[in-house]
Amino acid sequence: MKIGVISSFILAAALSGATLAAETDTIGTKESWLKDGEKAIADRVAVKVNEKRAKNVILFVGDGMGISTLTAARILEGQLRGESGEENYLSFERFPYTALVKTYNVDAQVADSAGTASALNTGMKTRIGVINTPPTQNQKECAADTFTAVTPLAYYAEKVGMSTGIVSTARLTHATPAAVYAHSPMRDWEADSEVPDDAKAAGCRDIAQQILDPMMGDGLEVALGGGRRNFVPEGDKKGKRTDGRDITAEWTKTAENARYVETAEELRNVDLGSTDRLLGLFSSSHMDFHADHSAEQPELAEMTETAINMLSKNENGFYLMVEGGRIDHGHHGGSAYNALNDAVALSAAVRKAVEMVDLDETLILVTADHSHVFTMAGYPQRGNPIFGIVKEPVTGEVSLMGDGKPYTTLGYNNGPGAVPGDRPVLTDEITTDPKFLQQSLIPRSSETHGGEDVALFGIGPWAHLVRGTMEQNVVFHIMDHALGLRERAAAE
Repeated sequence: MKIGVISSFILAAALSGATLAAETDTIGTKESWLKDGEKAIADRVAVKVNEKRAKNVILFVGDGMGISTLTAARILEGQLRGESGEENYLSFERFPYTALVKTYNVDAQVADSAGTASALNTGMKTRIGVINTPPTQNQKECAADTFTAVTPLAYYAEKVGMSTGIVSTARLTHATPAAVYAHSPMRDWEADSEVPDDAKAAGCRDIAQQILDPMMGDGLEVALGGGRRNFVPEGDKKGKRTDGRDITAEWTKTAENARYVETAEELRNVDLGSTDRLLGLFSSSHMDFHADHSAEQPELAEMTETAINMLSKNENGFYLMVEGGRIDHGHHGGSAYNALNDAVALSAAVRKAVEMVDLDETLILVTADHSHVFTMAGYPQRGNPIFGIVKEPVTGEVSLMGDGKPYTTLGYNNGPGAVPGDRPVLTDEITTDPKFLQQSLIPRSSETHGGEDVALFGIGPWAHLVRGTMEQNVVFHIMDHALGLRERAAAE
């Protein structure tokens, strides 16, 4: 792999999760901290701007991966290696360019994944709960131009002969992956059985069938994730489709060498060199959480590796979106354990991508669609177990709240972890149990998104455009500019 215009230090750190000298001596000395700071400046000065046209773009989206999630996942990843954790860096946190991204929808102060993923893929903000429809179009409104008014990046890519793909641990018809290839005025219309009759009569189509959309040129070359039930008919297939269509079977007829797989073993046995299109649906609904995933299902890093190998066969380049979809679901369930382990899995997937591509010609962006009401609080000592109860920095004694009881570093503003009446007395044994739900202030069956900005990390051609605070739709325009995509499509 060519290092290109980034410094070898930054690349090595991105691959290995390497940290500064203070990692082995967590206290350090005034000399070591000054030396580390000077080296950090030298590394930043050494980074050179790359203004070459990108051949490939990979967009990683950690669904719900807000700033507090990044920090806690960083600590967890380090602690899984036996370190204190705070000094660790997730694979992409060493990328040379970083920005803050505003996530609101045009009609919502706190966004959902549909409107935000639409902004990332189309270059325009839109309403909450919709997939790639104009900001002027209401939810559940089937306008005449629903499927032509807004053009996702993958459509332009296919038009100029690039390959395209999606990878997700969520259903491929879920909001974020759907925004790569589909249009819908309601994100919940994943299968035909979920689309009202009047909407069908007005021309609206379910999201699953659009994975075969003729507007996508010859279509996605690779699609790996969950959500099988939305692609297959009711009955023996155990699907949700009432129109009798088996879209998995239709996929295999779209090209001479199109393949469909359902297990990790089947995926590993695919001869990618002789496969033109690859669909993998590894669960009926969402895939398992990373922390307890089944051996029947491939991990996110493996799916990412497979997708890059498939797409790299095209000399014209590719656009790939990879989603760590279950970070979001862990948070909604009030489980920091599941959310953070899935964030660590996304870090591994990014690391795998960096190992595989030429960063002189491939732009990699890592971001989130929105945040969550997830907090890190109190004054825990350095190296305190991230899922543990808070212990004082100086004495190491258990820290007590106003009610005289211990509390955890991690918590939620709202969610299923709310405790009516008196709080129970917490111990590390209780809080580090994978099934423990962090305590929350306001009871809700499902924890909610947060409205603060999320981070954007960039490396590769034109990654220097990742800076400052930006509107979320600008992420599309960075990718488009790096590829010269719309200009090339217009010339076709």
